[in-house]
Amino acid sequence: MKKIFAAALMLVATGAMAEVDMDKYNKSCAVCHATGAANAPKTGDVAAWEPRIAKGMDALVASVSNGMNAMPPKGMCFDCSDEDYKALIEYMAKPAE
Repeated sequence: MKKIFAAALMLVATGAMAEVDMDKYNKSCAVCHATGAANAPKTGDVAAWEPRIAKGMDALVASVSNGMNAMPPKGMCFDCSDEDYKALIEYMAKPAE
């Protein structure tokens, strides 16, 4: 539980630095991450995101860029920058409000 809380605090602190583009989330990420389709970690599910966040942001951005499991390369967001991916990951990994 302490690890989940620490991860959530880290995301809140770093999330304040990055602005998420909800259009990009809705057009690409939400298709799977809002519902958990294809075993994607759901947006706001801290427990599902915790082991992924533990890998580090660079590894997560690389996974998005290259594709992973059912997620296609670029996560279908072909106009996203690495900073966009970081903001989107932080948004999806923070606790649901």
